[in-house]
Amino acid sequence: MNKERFSFLFFMALLLGAIYFSKTLQAPFLDFSHTIKSTYNHLTQSISNTLEKHFNQAQTIATQKEKLLEYKQTHLMSHQFAAELTALFQEYNTSIKIKPEVALARTLSYANFGDITKVWLDFPEFNSSKIYGLVHNGLAAGIVIERQGKPLALLNIDRKSAYAVFIGASHAPGIVHGNGAKELLVEYIPTWKKIEVGDEVFTSGLDQLFFPGLKVGKVISINKSQGYQNALILPYYDATNPKYFHIIRKIQ
Repeated sequence: MNKERFSFLFFMALLLGAIYFSKTLQAPFLDFSHTIKSTYNHLTQSISNTLEKHFNQAQTIATQKEKLLEYKQTHLMSHQFAAELTALFQEYNTSIKIKPEVALARTLSYANFGDITKVWLDFPEFNSSKIYGLVHNGLAAGIVIERQGKPLALLNIDRKSAYAVFIGASHAPGIVHGNGAKELLVEYIPTWKKIEVGDEVFTSGLDQLFFPGLKVGKVISINKSQGYQNALILPYYDATNPKYFHIIRKIQ
């Protein structure tokens, strides 16, 4: 071993010994070490907290979505209950029958490019021989029919989307359907029934497609034609971004 190498090793031994036995010399090295450890611990904890927060949020969102869907279905059922209860108070001898069947359906796509009045639905329990009432957030949104053996939703603004309604406090009966525009048209309203601009339009349930009392829209103008009144209404349901609907499979 040459002298220079021996001197270097001897110097390192003295330095390490001094560091080991001297608190003054140890302090900078310990501080540096602690800083690295602290930074590492904070970083790993931060990552862990972020991941935990992310997964908790994802779980919370999923849970809230499930609760929201349950709420919407319960909300629809409450409409039928209210209608039956009203009939009970009016007639006293009415028996309450609350056995609604409501299914959730997801929108797949528009039926035709550039036409927002019709959408294909993912509805496995679809019966092609039936017509169904379509509901979105407690509002009447249209009907579901068969097309090419598949469920096709005709939204309110479609001209062929038609169902029975009442208007205002007089419960003036009529048939609502799309008008090829943003507004809807209610036809065949008896002339002896008083209706006014601002009256609310709601489902009558007489066609067995909807629960009675689901909101449709408000009257914005009235005219008479061929022995009947017609009412132009502004619908409550906005068909610009349909994603999920409830389908009324059976009223009672």
